[in-house]
Amino acid sequence: MEAPIESDVVDAGEEFDHDRPWVVLVWNDPINLMSYVTLVLRKLFGYSEAEATRMMLQVHNEGKAVVSSGEKEKAEFDVARLHAHGLWATLRQD
Repeated sequence: MEAPIESDVVDAGEEFDHDRPWVVLVWNDPINLMSYVTLVLRKLFGYSEAEATRMMLQVHNEGKAVVSSGEKEKAEFDVARLHAHGLWATLRQD
């Protein structure tokens, strides 16, 4: 009787975590003014006034907004920069 053959071949249908981007979320808080959140988004990410305002309003109305995405290290860096500016931010794999 032959021993079963083990294979390291991965099924093409499998999805790996490292293939999914990381997203940075800014959360609504009772401390920062809406104008300040808009200013920080423009300063840190280079968003236009209109785009930063749209994101700020999403944070205000829906409680959170995705403000950046990419590799895990970049997302961690973005979260640290947002924290340094007093905003509540987290990251998650999308």
